[in-house]
Amino acid sequence: MLTLKRRLLAHNSPKDPVAEQYRTIRTNIQFSGTDEEIKSLVLTSSGPSEGKSTTAANLAAVYAQQGLNVLLIDGDLRKPTAHYTFRLENHTGLTNVLTKQSQLGQAVQSTEVPNLYVLTSGPIPPNPSELLASKQMGEVLAEMKERFDMVIFDTPPILAVADAQILANQVDASLLIVSSSKTEKDAALKAKELLTQAKSKLLGAVLNNRKMEEGNYYYYYGSN
Repeated sequence: MLTLKRRLLAHNSPKDPVAEQYRTIRTNIQFSGTDEEIKSLVLTSSGPSEGKSTTAANLAAVYAQQGLNVLLIDGDLRKPTAHYTFRLENHTGLTNVLTKQSQLGQAVQSTEVPNLYVLTSGPIPPNPSELLASKQMGEVLAEMKERFDMVIFDTPPILAVADAQILANQVDASLLIVSSSKTEKDAALKAKELLTQAKSKLLGAVLNNRKMEEGNYYYYYGSN
């Protein structure tokens, strides 16, 4: 598992070239929302271990560095990781809020990054997709957008389960995370197709795991 320092480069090493690429991604997202401000975002990938959770955490950090109140939600109710990344407890989280066992304000936790808050997954439920598709999810998302300037969901791989599609349909936009060393072209195209089917505004893809000699680690490009 990556160390906390490596996972949160944008916070711990803000002058690192990789941290600068996260800021570039943030800027491109903000430019993409010229017609309608993007206040909620889903990050997903075609498969596991493609850098999705690390990208979500660092993107949340660079938004927070702008002075915005940011909420990062661990929407992976099957294999959650945000509590490891930020060294938080995961006794209470999203699942507790969706089942009305806890209020949103009680479940959200602060982090070492100023202005950045995390809603961990909470206990793993038997019915993740049903919870995320519930009326309560819509109500909770509306409350999140009222209380925070930016809401970012880290979700499971979209080819594995329907969860990412369900959330992508409810938020303002989505980003697809692609690993240059792992993601197959057909898998990336299928992931894009599923996001389109979910009627999500797919902003583009983040290509990571590029070798140093090829230039920057992270690239952002449009979906067209």
